Amino acid sequence: MPTQEVMLSKMTRREFREGIEGGKFSTAIICVASLEQHSEHLAMEHDLESVVHIAREAAERLYPQIMVAVPMAVGISEHHMHHKGTLSAKPGGWLSVLYDVVESMVRHEVKNVLIFNGHGGNTLPVMGTIDQMRYCIKPKAPGVNLQFCSYWDLIPRDFLLKHMATDIIPGHAKEFETAIGLALFPENVRKEVMTGMTDKDPLLATAEKGRLFVEEAIRNTVEYLQKMINGQIRMPELKYFP
Repeated sequence: MPTQEVMLSKMTRREFREGIEGGKFSTAIICVASLEQHSEHLAMEHDLESVVHIAREAAERLYPQIMVAVPMAVGISEHHMHHKGTLSAKPGGWLSVLYDVVESMVRHEVKNVLIFNGHGGNTLPVMGTIDQMRYCIKPKAPGVNLQFCSYWDLIPRDFLLKHMATDIIPGHAKEFETAIGLALFPENVRKEVMTGMTDKDPLLATAEKGRLFVEEAIRNTVEYLQKMINGQIRMPELKYFP
């Protein structure tokens, strides 16, 4: 195994076991995203590739404290199903699998779990149930710290507006996401079709903007994770009703 491997999927059971028993991997990032249409010009894997890249880079900067799991490549995307190629999960089943992944991490004695989102359609379902996940997890692991955020929410809005021509954040396959695609995986951006599209916002994107957005996202993700590890970001007090 590479000396600083952070991707759980790349580890053998021995490598993970020896790592966590040796004091590594106290914190897990669980990436959730989607496989869906991204207009005429972005590949359908955009959300997953973006959030995993940011998570991996942040984990490498905080090695050996962080590992990254990628169990949720398909997201809640019913609102995109009229575009062929989109895959969508029903919220109930999707949230059930997500909870099982969180519980699996906790059973392996991971202390901090960040559900890290790269797809807007996942946000409300997770926000509506995360406290229930916390209620279920806490009796089994009283000290666990379970959090949820989308990577774009960690980038200060003022920073984005300073560098963007539009104010649609994050938008869907518009300036923000197209810029990230140009910066991270230009092979996934079909630039030749962009000029012919009705939506002209993607034409405002540049790789330079994308690099700024990605670096700011990584920097703030590192800061967020460090605060989780230090106890500065903790779960809210759970109120139990009589």
